Amino acid sequence: MTANANRPGARRPEDITRLFVERTNAADIDGMLDLYEPGAVMAFPPGQLTVGHAAIRALFEQMIASRPALKPEEPLQTLAVGDIALTATRASDEAGARAQVVRRQADGTWKRVLDRPDFRA
Repeated sequence: MTANANRPGARRPEDITRLFVERTNAADIDGMLDLYEPGAVMAFPPGQLTVGHAAIRALFEQMIASRPALKPEEPLQTLAVGDIALTATRASDEAGARAQVVRRQADGTWKRVLDRPDFRA
């Protein structure tokens, strides 16, 4: 999937988390999924891996059904080298922290490749 005019992609690695919060609160599952590469891996639910768009979509559909109201979280410093970056936020809930590896796409936008939304020690 690529970003469209109605749903712009992340221009910087740091944009992905903000866009994810906005799209989740809008119940925009396609928009949420558009922030992930087709073969992305999510370490969620805790102790499990969710791999690829189809499985991630199913997870998002369950998530949206519960009507979450996400709030922006404090970003930590982004680490980047070339077309790969590590982004993270301090979690405002019991998750501890959230971390993602993102990759620059051919169109210049960034998408998640690896996502660990629940990083407990």
